[in-house]
Amino acid sequence: MAQGELTKMEKIISLSKRRGFIYQGSEIYGGLSGIWDYGPLGAELNNNIKQYFWQKFVYEQENIFGINSSILMPEKVWEASGHTDSFTDPLVECKLCHNRFRADQPEVTNEHEAFHKNRKERAEWSEPKKFNLLVDVGIGAVEGQKIKAYLRGEITQGVHVNFKNILDSMHPKIPFGVAQVGKAFRNEITPRDFLFRVREFEQMELQYYIEPKETESKKYFDFWKKFSMEWYKGLGIKPENLRFREHEPDERAHYAKEAWDIEYNTPFAGWKEAWGVHNRGDWDLRRHGEYSTKDLTYLDEEKKERFTPWVIETSGGVGRALLFILLDAYSEDEMGEGKRVFLKLKPAIAPVKAAVFPLLKNKPELVKKAREVYVMIKKEIPQIMWDDNGNVGKRYRRQDEIGTPHCITIDFDTLENDTVTIRDRDTGKQERVEIKALPGIIKKSLG
Repeated sequence: MAQGELTKMEKIISLSKRRGFIYQGSEIYGGLSGIWDYGPLGAELNNNIKQYFWQKFVYEQENIFGINSSILMPEKVWEASGHTDSFTDPLVECKLCHNRFRADQPEVTNEHEAFHKNRKERAEWSEPKKFNLLVDVGIGAVEGQKIKAYLRGEITQGVHVNFKNILDSMHPKIPFGVAQVGKAFRNEITPRDFLFRVREFEQMELQYYIEPKETESKKYFDFWKKFSMEWYKGLGIKPENLRFREHEPDERAHYAKEAWDIEYNTPFAGWKEAWGVHNRGDWDLRRHGEYSTKDLTYLDEEKKERFTPWVIETSGGVGRALLFILLDAYSEDEMGEGKRVFLKLKPAIAPVKAAVFPLLKNKPELVKKAREVYVMIKKEIPQIMWDDNGNVGKRYRRQDEIGTPHCITIDFDTLENDTVTIRDRDTGKQERVEIKALPGIIKKSLG
């Protein structure tokens, strides 16, 4: 890379702020490390990802139920799940400046050592110690009488503690699943790489309950593993940038009988985890049954058998998916006057499906007609943008950076024959079409 040239990640971060995707959390107060806010376009893209998950994992499946569990959960939940003991990262402290880092991230500690070396100093490290990632809070108004709770470190436990409620209210038959999308919090030692490792994030996941049999386990693990990969490809990410990797026995979570990751080939650190598929066995229900003293078994009324189900989990982060989508979609080419930057987003995922322009904003007749077209399309396709800022060329460039698949220009010919110019983002090709055909054209591109 030439001196002064931005990395792809730097370009993505710059574009994200400039075009209203991602902002630093509480930036005007100096910001918080590992905390990010989603701007107008980021919120739309974020919601599109979550809706796509819900569509594929819930609406298009049988015997899948959605829930939305609480963020605050009592200490006993996390004792039962094993998080208070094992939800840890190895922490080391620099004895020179007292900054703390993860001991298992040599790229980070090496970078810090280089910082001190440039200052003619030699970094010295403390012995690694376990650092629990859970964020604890006290609930209650009276000091000294507050109930200890945690912001959930994962959304999984909210499903399992509601297992009996779901059995009693929905009467599902094994196999069945419970899906959820929600916030989780981790007190990361060294948040880094933009949205990849953060302290506040959203997860999407499915907990799928099955009979405790190896044959059932293999069948459904293989199914959801394949399904998850196809779902991730459906975000518009290039297949060559995705792969499966099986966890080594010594890196599996304490609950996992089998664990695989879908990894994305990042430009900043090579292959990194995007999504996980785990066979959790009966760990969760068995432990919560023991700690709560409640019966969390399942009665198969046909077979007259009672058992603790096994769980196949498939889950991933919304923010990571969004980051990988942006990285995968970021493109540069030569079009018109010089270099063009555009996001080659899958139209169904793009935050804006089409933008409507009056050719000239100082011509009332064009503006009036353009507003009519805009309102007509918006009734059928809500994610549409009005844009009259700058000349048409600048508007094209702005919408290309946003990732808008179609730009629609209302000109003087429109006033004569009710046709408009529609431009394709990827090719720059323009064609003349009738106004009444626009909703159909846009919907067709969405699939």
